[in-house]
Amino acid sequence: MKMHHKLLTMIAAAALTAGMAAGAMAADTIKIGVAGAHSGDLASYGLPTVKAAELVVKDINAKGGINGAKLELLVEDDVCKPEVATNTATKLVSQGVNVVIGHICSGATKAALPIYRDAGIIVMSPSATDSSLTQSGDYPNFYRTIAPNDAQARTEVDFALNTLKVKTIAIIHDKGDYGKGFAEDAKKFIEQSGKAKVVLFEGITPGAVDYSAVVQKIKRSGAEAVIFGGYHPEASKIVTQMRKKRMTTIFLSDDGVKDDTFIKVAGKYAEGVYATGPADVSSNPLTKEYHDKYQQAYGSEPGAFFDNAIAASLALTNALAKAGSTDEAAIANVLHTEDVATPFGSIRFDSKGDAIGIGFVVYQVKDGQYVQIQ
Repeated sequence: MKMHHKLLTMIAAAALTAGMAAGAMAADTIKIGVAGAHSGDLASYGLPTVKAAELVVKDINAKGGINGAKLELLVEDDVCKPEVATNTATKLVSQGVNVVIGHICSGATKAALPIYRDAGIIVMSPSATDSSLTQSGDYPNFYRTIAPNDAQARTEVDFALNTLKVKTIAIIHDKGDYGKGFAEDAKKFIEQSGKAKVVLFEGITPGAVDYSAVVQKIKRSGAEAVIFGGYHPEASKIVTQMRKKRMTTIFLSDDGVKDDTFIKVAGKYAEGVYATGPADVSSNPLTKEYHDKYQQAYGSEPGAFFDNAIAASLALTNALAKAGSTDEAAIANVLHTEDVATPFGSIRFDSKGDAIGIGFVVYQVKDGQYVQIQ
């Protein structure tokens, strides 16, 4: 009889908890934070994510929300700076966000993650590729809809060695978590291959007006190719100064440079530049659907990481719906075990938080636009 009473008590408690969770989901607004660079030089990376989240949330709310709860977006700008990102994360937590889409830059993401982790909030980035974010084990609350730096560096190095067949490579980076991490992975893969030599490994200061000193070092190194880890403001200046010195050195970079803003700033000097980025998924019906919606809503084409942000928005809202609650563990269970349709096909997340099946390809600037070549 005692055992029966205990079992009944447990069942009643579980039912009460489930009822409270379901009631909370049905009655309350689900708050989704969107954090990233929404102003400054790197706004072209962050604003498409805001628009992606807006489009997905608009669709869901028009159908009645998730299990009766409407979705509310809380948008915060971190300017892609770690010191601002901690304030952004603190503000979103204090506002009661349930999940976060973002941040955009790896350094800002890394700074913000402990705050979300301690608050029990799941974060999903469409663009933060620093390998350590998932591989260190420090951030079990972190997921991303883009492959990590080591996968990106591997794609770029394989292309440089096996397709371009270069033998001497200079590696330049911006000293940040993203750029330096990518550069270190590239250096490791080159050295492991035994097919080429790294003749220069150099960090630069982001935001500088002139990079003639490092350009001169590249020239003196005799490198056939440069691999740059960082973002488009610095890359555009370096490429421009190289070409003005009539250097024909091949320039390869990462998804921080695979952005139309790089082409606009570098102009004719952008021609021929290679950059890795997420694969062209324009043939996917979901991609077409959301690009059309973007055109109708904003009158232009979406920018960098828009497809990855749609994937993140769909993955998180799907997890919220299937979990039936805003509990971190319940949401995580869905992310790891349930497939969700995205512009990249059906995805789920591995034990580290990386999306299964999303990788990188190589693009080249041809006639003023990036074209997928491999």
